[in-house]
Parts: sequence; structure tokens; C-alpha cells
Amino acid sequence: MVDPATLPHAARTRFAPAPTGFLHLGHAANAIWTWGAARAAGGSVLLRIEDHDRQRSGAEYDAAILEDLAWLGFHPDAGPVRQTAPDATAAYGAALERLRVAGVVYGCDCTRATFREWAARHGGPWSGAGCPRDCRARSLAGPVLRAALGAGTEAWTDRLAGPCTGAVAPAGDPPIRDRHDNWTYLWCVVVDDLRHGIDLVVRGQDLLESSPAQIRLGRLLGRSAPPAFLHHPLVRRPDGSKLSKSAGDTGIRELRAAGRSARDVLAMAADATGWTADR
Repeated sequence: MVDPATLPHAARTRFAPAPTGFLHLGHAANAIWTWGAARAAGGSVLLRIEDHDRQRSGAEYDAAILEDLAWLGFHPDAGPVRQTAPDATAAYGAALERLRVAGVVYGCDCTRATFREWAARHGGPWSGAGCPRDCRARSLAGPVLRAALGAGTEAWTDRLAGPCTGAVAPAGDPPIRDRHDNWTYLWCVVVDDLRHGIDLVVRGQDLLESSPAQIRLGRLLGRSAPPAFLHHPLVRRPDGSKLSKSAGDTGIRELRAAGRSARDVLAMAADATGWTADR
């Protein structure tokens, strides 16, 4: 359980599932921690449907998220908002222009194969700023857009894990728009958290390593101070692997069909991740 005294007063946080599959027990755990932290801080929760991946997102999954969330008893204070909405598209474009003016956006034609080939030749993966083909110096238009965030590290105090430090670009400059013309997760969440006034980010430990890039990118976009971060334990399978959206045996829909009550599902998710507050 997190100490309420470490949370921003009246914090605004968000529950932000992607409609690329149905909710599973891990999403229920994240909802418990998100609403629990917001309640402890006297704050609020925004529901944000992160549908930036247009090829994988589906209306069926979007509708199911709303239904399953209501069945579990979680009711947002605002939203849902979506990343494909016109206001979001305009915000991403305006933020991109800001970075273009600053000279930190460049086109890149490196692929995953490019990075694999570089690693094979050099005996280890690419690390640090830039990319294998030095695309920033080549003045390309794309097809990928990357942000030159610089080298070094960022430090922050996680509200659960404590003091943390991480590399800003552990695997090269991060993409902000992919070759399918989708804005990336990194780009959307940083722009959205800034424009939505999110000052507390509650998510699973698997996303802890993305925090340094988000902190640096937020600063480049004019954020004076990063949000507070709280990375909670994950619901894991017996072999230690994390759940995926194809994990039918822990899917909310499958658990409902098996006769589990919402209270049962919440207890399973809370116990698996160490949430011990009154629920």
C-alpha cells in the first residue's frame, strides 16, 4: 500500500487502457491502484482510451472496456477521452511543431532489422542517443519520426519503489510517429498527460523504464515539473510472466462467464499485487 502523504494533494490521475483486446486481471489490478491512489490523495480519475494504434484498436474492445469497468464498479470522474479524437490529433500536431522549431525531431529509415544487424556486427545492442544509420544527420523526411532527447539519465522518486534513475535513451532516440503514421505510446501519453493536467501516473512496474524518456520529453514540451509516478506490482502467471490480452483464463469476460463476482475478481487482483487497503 502506498503512503497517502507521498501523493500530490487532490491529484488527477488516469486509467488508460488500449482497445486492442479485452481487459484482464492485470487491468483490474491497475484500476484498483489507480482509483485507490486517487481516493487516498483526495483526487480524481480520468478515463482515457489509448487508441493511437489505429491498426490494432477495435470498436468491440472499446465498448467492452466501458462495460467491464462499470461491472467492476469503477466510475471515472471524467472521460472517456480518446487519442483519435480531433482535439487530440490537433494537440499532437502542435506539440510536434514545437519540437520541430527546437530542432529535436528528425526522420529515420531505420527498422528493427537495422538495429538487429547493428547488434550482430558490434556484439551488442545499440544503446544511447541516435540511431544506427545516423539519420538525424541525413535530413530524412521519414518514414519514422524520432525525438532527439539527448543522452544521460533522469532521476525521480517513485511513490512506491522510492528513488529511481534511468537512461533517457537506452535503445536509441525514441520514435514518436511510426511508419504506419501512428503516434507512438510515448508521444501520446506525454502530450496527453500535459494537456489533461495529469499530475499522478499510476501504472505497472513493466513501464517503469519508460519514465526517464517521458520526463525528458515532457520538459522539452514545456512541462515545468514531471508528474508523480507510482509503479505497482504486476499480476503474474505461475511461471513469472506477465499477463497479456490474450490470457483467456484471467480475462474479465471469461471470469464473469465462469460465475465470478466483481468482488471476487477485485480480491484476486488486489491480493496478487499487494493492495491491502479497504476495498
